[in-house]
Amino acid sequence: MEVTRSALWLGTMLLLVLAEAGWRLASRRGYDGAAAFTTLWLVLGNIPFAALNAGVVGSVFMAAARRTPLDWPVNHWGTWAAGFIAVEFAYYWFHRASHRVRWMWATHSVHHSAEQFTLLASLRLGWTNLFSAGWLVYLPLVLLGLPPFVLVALLTLNLRYQFFLHTEAVGRLGPFEWLFNTPTHHRLHHASNHAYIDKNYGGVLILFDRLFGTLAREQSSKAIRYGLAHRPSTANPVWLVCREWAIMLAEARHARGLRAKITALVAMP
Repeated sequence: MEVTRSALWLGTMLLLVLAEAGWRLASRRGYDGAAAFTTLWLVLGNIPFAALNAGVVGSVFMAAARRTPLDWPVNHWGTWAAGFIAVEFAYYWFHRASHRVRWMWATHSVHHSAEQFTLLASLRLGWTNLFSAGWLVYLPLVLLGLPPFVLVALLTLNLRYQFFLHTEAVGRLGPFEWLFNTPTHHRLHHASNHAYIDKNYGGVLILFDRLFGTLAREQSSKAIRYGLAHRPSTANPVWLVCREWAIMLAEARHARGLRAKITALVAMP
């Protein structure tokens, strides 16, 4: 059953990627084949790292679940409803930290490296999630009693929902955009324009951006530019994965004094 669901999901993604490519070509927006090829290499290279990440992080979460006296029942609707809000809240802060803490940005920057905003670009993910340790943001949820199975299921749904956000083919969605994250919101999150940088961190919801003052709205006078604001593009997937780590660690190595070295690792990118 799980294999069937995975195959159905992969088939759906492939059909939508092809449909979007056709739309971009028909509307003369162009489709960057070289960037798409780089993304595919990133996806393939990420497979063993994702397996390692799942094994290590899963073991940590299971160990934490065994040691907490709290236990939310998996088969109760309230666990899933409260868990959804809790995971969204944690994801917001994980995502925000991934932009504001250089150690975490070293991994997350790969996702923002595409200079064309497409569904396929949503699959641009770094290989170093285990080492950037953003997953620690979710550990308190397990310690508070959220079952690891529920946490992983909700995170999976969160990330799958975000696949649909990475496109220019969908315009504004009216009142839906007040509460939910949409392609309109997420296009600005990926923009390298100064007015849009570090905005719209939400996963499924845009609610926490509204609450914490990180919501951006599109300004008609500013054409959206995608990609990294201060880094040139590259088609080399290994260099994309390693570049921010290499630059950051080099700066930390050359910094004088412990405080300066730590600052080089954790300051804003």
